[in-house]
Amino acid sequence: MSYCVFVAQLPPETASAHKQYHDERYGFPVDDDNELFGRLVLEINQAGLSWSTILNKEAGFLQAYDHFNIDTVAAYDESDRARLLADADIIRNRLKINAAIHNARVVQGLQQEHGSFRAWLQRHHPMSKDDWVRLFRKTFKFTGGEIVGSFLMSIGYLPGAHDEDCPIYHRALKAGAIWQQQPVKK
Repeated sequence: MSYCVFVAQLPPETASAHKQYHDERYGFPVDDDNELFGRLVLEINQAGLSWSTILNKEAGFLQAYDHFNIDTVAAYDESDRARLLADADIIRNRLKINAAIHNARVVQGLQQEHGSFRAWLQRHHPMSKDDWVRLFRKTFKFTGGEIVGSFLMSIGYLPGAHDEDCPIYHRALKAGAIWQQQPVKK
């Protein structure tokens, strides 16, 4: 079942967070590196859990991870790890917390080498999902196939965020979803 159909079938009391995410963020291009990093952290934390859990805890993640500021998270130390492990407003999983800190440091390196996290993504576009997964596994921690696929769909790099008959599909296309663009000739 697609996310579009899933959201349409949710009862009203649980639909609002999903609808807002689906209608305004999911599948749309993201230019800001901190937002890209934040999406990656959220997708990593979703592993083994429902997306509803992550959406309900998103404000907690923003607060706990300093609004996903890459440089701040990259500088986290053992006291920050302990603080995060004790924070009930996020997912308290040592592997996921360690991955966020490690991946922030990796993103810093990508920024130094390519100018930005987004530029690094653009450099590799277009690729198949399998190729993206191999690249992410080689580059980041805690990035399996589902995490990478969901992350790239959420930021418009892979198709599938919206069905063609979903009204948001056309808004994502108009906003410049990356997957629709032809590769730039070099």
